[in-house]
Amino acid sequence: MRGDDAMQRRDFLAGLPLAALPLPARAQAWPARPITFISPLAAGSSVDIMTRMMAEHFTGQLGQPVVVENRPSANGNLAMGQVARGTPDGYTLITMGQTGVAFNPHIYPSLPFDPLKDFTYVTRMVAVSNALIVRAESPFRSVADIVAAAKANPGKLTYSSGGVGSTHHVSSAMFGQMAGLELVHVPYRGAPQGILAAQTGEVDFAFYNISTLLQGIRSGTLRALAVTSATRSAFLPDVPTMQESGIAGYEMATWFGFAVTAGTPAPIVNRLYDCAKNMMADRAAVARVTAQGFDTVSLLTPAEMIPLVRAEYERWGPILRAAGARLE
Repeated sequence: MRGDDAMQRRDFLAGLPLAALPLPARAQAWPARPITFISPLAAGSSVDIMTRMMAEHFTGQLGQPVVVENRPSANGNLAMGQVARGTPDGYTLITMGQTGVAFNPHIYPSLPFDPLKDFTYVTRMVAVSNALIVRAESPFRSVADIVAAAKANPGKLTYSSGGVGSTHHVSSAMFGQMAGLELVHVPYRGAPQGILAAQTGEVDFAFYNISTLLQGIRSGTLRALAVTSATRSAFLPDVPTMQESGIAGYEMATWFGFAVTAGTPAPIVNRLYDCAKNMMADRAAVARVTAQGFDTVSLLTPAEMIPLVRAEYERWGPILRAAGARLE
């Protein structure tokens, strides 16, 4: 096709309503309008922070606004169900991670989506570990202090989370299960509210994503006692791991990526994957990501994502059952 013919074809396609175009033509014309990037958890959560950074960078690459919408409900299930039933046209993206694809299916008796069939996973972007924190005035100065207090007062010590089945909840439930403790879970509407509860002493301790805790730890309003990764965090190098603190075999790290509705044309998925690659190849963008407490990871192609999702689903099922993290 000659250059002028190709230009005329693009102009013709751009003038048609997108719904009237066949899928290959829709992909060629995409994006012709703003894109919605859904954060399935609360504003101020790690998911929200990463979603906003991706949206800003993708806006510059795609030439259309990428607008973030927070839809926090039922640990992200409502938002994921809406995307699963959406139109596969690339105009709705959603941030995904272990919580949605590997935790929720084992925690909730029914879900409005199938994590293995209803999404096309574009890639994995970053990882983040949790930290065990207490308020600055807390008498607890180590994991051993919490273990001793919990064993001396079964069913008395409390911990917060951003909701049942969140990584915060699972981290604490694993701690209790592995250390043989009877602890009380106090779920909040989101991570920011749960962190505030730990900071003000409404609860005795909590685990949250390091990316959401750095400001409080650096300002001295929160004290970090341990991190959940297998090795010490570069963000908190003086803080021991849970394993170093006596909880043998303890490890929790969370990855975040993003997805679209299953059936989205491959050219659109590939272009979104290229956006992710370009973002993580941009030194300034990576500096912003790491400054927020995220760890960079190797990107996975869309084809490599389904095996990861399946492996995560199978890995966390037994752990969640042992921790008793299930809603009836």
